[in-house]
Amino acid sequence: MTKSILAAIAISLSVGGAAFAHDYKAGTLRIDHPWTRATPGGAKVGGGYLAIENAGPVADRLVSVSAPSIAGRSEIHEMATTNGVMTMRPLDGGVAIPPGDKIEFKPGGYHIMFMELKQALKQDERIKGTLTFEKAGTVEVEFKVEAVGARGSTDQGAHKGH
Repeated sequence: MTKSILAAIAISLSVGGAAFAHDYKAGTLRIDHPWTRATPGGAKVGGGYLAIENAGPVADRLVSVSAPSIAGRSEIHEMATTNGVMTMRPLDGGVAIPPGDKIEFKPGGYHIMFMELKQALKQDERIKGTLTFEKAGTVEVEFKVEAVGARGSTDQGAHKGH
């Protein structure tokens, strides 16, 4: 192959990889793979998931999330099982991210509730959202809409294409 063909291939691969990046930074925080599930028509709520890693020496806190293009309001929630009873509750104070720790928002645990959905969430769409942290400030992210039954990063296709 000629040098120009190799250069064109290298450029297209590097641009393609950047177009599919799905990690974000806010100060010393790394936000990995924000995603949600597709919803049936008429659904009024959806869940949002991601992982936040704090590489810094000081704790931070996710205090709010918004996605006004798809939801009338968004809340940070926790699902837990106590004495065999599953409960879900909003976390008005947000979620702490200790230094050197990684907090995962996943089905059955911490998650984001997109409430008062304005339309169905369709697989492969990207939904713009904003995460607000106590110290790191705000960061714009995109939630990738996965299949209706997606379970997270353990699904074979969860990171496909990004």
